Amino acid sequence: MAGKLAEIDRSESIDKIYTLNEGKLSTIEMHCESSGWDTVALREMQERFAFELKEGGMGIGAFKEERLVGFGVLGHAFIGAAQDQLQVDLLYVSRNYRKRGIGKTILQMISEEAKKRGAKALYISSTETTSAVSFYMGNGAAVTDTVDEVLFRKEPKDIHMVKKLE
Repeated sequence: MAGKLAEIDRSESIDKIYTLNEGKLSTIEMHCESSGWDTVALREMQERFAFELKEGGMGIGAFKEERLVGFGVLGHAFIGAAQDQLQVDLLYVSRNYRKRGIGKTILQMISEEAKKRGAKALYISSTETTSAVSFYMGNGAAVTDTVDEVLFRKEPKDIHMVKKLE
């Protein structure tokens, strides 16, 4: 499925982004268009996807006929102080298929698998766009006080969240 990631249209009109200062979310006006993946970014996504699956993570795809319109990846490694969290490594839905429940369904499936594997929570390092952060918060995630240092160093502008699994 990693080869099909190029079928995802991750472009988006961004009006605002979130920043996190001393535990408080604030918004900044942006008004820009985010394009799809360039060749380098696509290759990186494909490599991350393949790596996680090879190491024991899980990938979920949503299809419209033969076309990939959404996907999510559950990371393989437990993280967090208690080693009881699994990461939502990737989750994307194509632009024309957003707000149809595809992302929610993928996140639910990732959550169910994480619980089966013994995780108490999902760790989410989300892009700072209001659409992404609002999606995760609307599906039970909250900003975490305890960031994963490795992920934070990789993506310091991301909004780091945890979704507790019941």
